[in-house]
Amino acid sequence: MTRTPRAHRRRRPLMVLALFLTAMGMLLSPSSSSAATGEWWLPTSRPSPDSQINVTGEPFKGTDSAGDVRGFVDAHNHLFSNEAFGGRLICGKVFSTSGVADALKDCPEHYPDGSLAIFDYITHGGDGKHDPVGWPTFKDWPAYDSMTHQANYYAWIERAWRGGQRVLVNDLVTNGMICSIYPFKDRSCDEMTSIRLQAKLTYDLQAYIDAQYGGTGKGWFRIVTDSAQAREVIKQGKLAVVLGVETSEPFGCKQILDIAQCSKEDIDKGLDELYDLGVRSMFLCHKFDNALCGVRFDEHGLGTAINVGQFLSTGTFWQTEKCKGPQKDNPIGGASTEAEQDLPAGTEVPEYDADAQCNVRGLTDLGEYAVQGMMKRKMMLEIDHMSVKATGQVLDMFEAASYPGVLSSHSWMDLNWTERVYSLGGFVAQYMHGSEEFSAEAKRTDALRTKYDVGYGFGTDFNGIGDHPAPRGANTSNPVKYPFKSADGGSTIDKQTTGQRTFDYNTDGAAHVGMVPDWIEDIRLVGGQGVVDDLFKGAESYLGTWGASEAHQAGVNLAKGATATASSSESNPVTSYQPGRAVDGDGGTRWASDWSDSQWLKLDLGSSRVIKKVTLDWERAYGKAYQVDVSTDGSTWKTVWSTTSGDGGLDTASFSAVSARYVRMLGTDRGTDWGYSLYEVGVYSG
Repeated sequence: MTRTPRAHRRRRPLMVLALFLTAMGMLLSPSSSSAATGEWWLPTSRPSPDSQINVTGEPFKGTDSAGDVRGFVDAHNHLFSNEAFGGRLICGKVFSTSGVADALKDCPEHYPDGSLAIFDYITHGGDGKHDPVGWPTFKDWPAYDSMTHQANYYAWIERAWRGGQRVLVNDLVTNGMICSIYPFKDRSCDEMTSIRLQAKLTYDLQAYIDAQYGGTGKGWFRIVTDSAQAREVIKQGKLAVVLGVETSEPFGCKQILDIAQCSKEDIDKGLDELYDLGVRSMFLCHKFDNALCGVRFDEHGLGTAINVGQFLSTGTFWQTEKCKGPQKDNPIGGASTEAEQDLPAGTEVPEYDADAQCNVRGLTDLGEYAVQGMMKRKMMLEIDHMSVKATGQVLDMFEAASYPGVLSSHSWMDLNWTERVYSLGGFVAQYMHGSEEFSAEAKRTDALRTKYDVGYGFGTDFNGIGDHPAPRGANTSNPVKYPFKSADGGSTIDKQTTGQRTFDYNTDGAAHVGMVPDWIEDIRLVGGQGVVDDLFKGAESYLGTWGASEAHQAGVNLAKGATATASSSESNPVTSYQPGRAVDGDGGTRWASDWSDSQWLKLDLGSSRVIKKVTLDWERAYGKAYQVDVSTDGSTWKTVWSTTSGDGGLDTASFSAVSARYVRMLGTDRGTDWGYSLYEVGVYSG
């Protein structure tokens, strides 16, 4: 067919325009061809320039043969702490719509040589000097021992995900006192204001990544608010992001000279607000004693600096006592620091007895109310940073309620608590130590993980003002060899390059969160495949704790309102200490016996019931040696539980299921010169 010249001239501009647009599309969207061929893990567009990922291969999807999700869990990270502490302590951003050069730049006061990186040398010594230039040279940061530079750039998080991580807990964090005394800041020091901002930015980051993948819901960074949603995200091969909170004065609950600055109403309002933001786990105290609980101390020069902050915030320094059990708080740091210059004239940090290593402060009444509030909302409670006294009280409460939602996410609990956490159904992660230390601790607790059939986690604590694994050196006998395979075997991981700098774990250590896959490979070389296998089961175990918390149902107290009798009742002209006060459902009333041994409190449940657990909430007059007996007729008794080492507080007596109508506490040795006194007794079928 012969074309006329006129028709040919009309079509040619259209053909040229189509070819031009196609070529421009290929140039402007370098990953679009990969996405079009089914490579769902690659963005359709990525900012240019940007950090490289240096991982090839499809991220694994789905579950294992048992139906469990697979993958690593970083149970403790702080993506947006650059927005905390007044906004100038951590330098650099997780992402910027203006690009990587804007995101990864130092704080202005660090120029020209880092001399004003004050927090670094207050806590670590030295002079803080460093080359402040970030993108593109990165001569001195990020680094494993840097305290004040961004380690969570979004592309580095992407590398961790591509290397096998499937759960990330983003703990929204700040400290109002550190903010107030740090000289550089550009926003309010109000803790809840910072928490709200960091939550918003986490959602903004999700939207930023979604845009690279073509729209809402399409990116790999997925914020989840329940365990079922998290499982679905992981089955898609993506990263489930959980929001947590780690702050010193949640809901404004600070204490000044032991006087609480918050109320139960503040706690309820605060918990509701955080839950609505998507927060599902949190710390009730952190660094400073507050109106809810006492803290586990910091060591070394950082401990001295934090103790100074404790005084400036609360009017009291940390106070210690001899520990009553094998668990201990950290020894308080005694090294002098620049922070002491902020103390009023004539005020000095106290010296502490070496044999008095426990915080005198435990869980307050308001703290107990907050714990109950978290259980009511099916939230998970972080016990790291709590004093051993407070931790023991929390575990007592959770055991009494059979509540599994307890987390230790970064090696800040006494390790003697480990089995109690596992027995509840809780989850344990270790701080991101070097591969030798991490592997040794993992193996020490391996038998417990086998006993309870659980996986293991790590808490990187990036941007959390702590050190990270140092390089073992290129000359070690078993260095990380690049490229290497991911733990699942499906991806290939090479050295990571950002700008002009290429990071090698052997010489750079864990300089940023993108080095997590390299660190895990180093653990495999040092600690063996078994440690990595336990870590690969971590996501499933974390979600198991979360799901069990969501499914928890408060047990029915069979003892509430039961007929109660006792061997004796203390006489008082002002109030009543009659037996029924221990089963009236009011935690402020109590039964108290005469001041002698032995004494008993007997409950009639009205009919025979299957029972498996009895809880006893002791007043200061507690039983050191006592037993729990059951009976079907009130005459013939069977002992189902006993102790000779009671220490007061809330006790839980668990035993094999038994049918009984009557339950008796029989005390044979008092813990004080007073009698036996119980606020409340609970009897449960499960």
